[in-house]
Amino acid sequence: MRELAERASITSPTLARIEHGDLTVGLGVAFEAAALAGVPLFHEDRADLSIDLDRTSNRVALLPQRVRPRRRDVKDDF
Repeated sequence: MRELAERASITSPTLARIEHGDLTVGLGVAFEAAALAGVPLFHEDRADLSIDLDRTSNRVALLPQRVRPRRRDVKDDF
């Protein structure tokens, strides 16, 4: 984790905030860390995105209820 933080020129606490989905972390910082970690953020084909969403939902369903991420209402009325 320290190595990734160094490569992204951020602190370890900032990297931990990215991992936890902290919305106060800058988008560019999160994108840079994802790119360095080899995490794809976009798909060219919408079918691939749908497959990934299904896989993620299936994985989350296997987690105990107490550790599942809480659903947040998205306010997209801007």
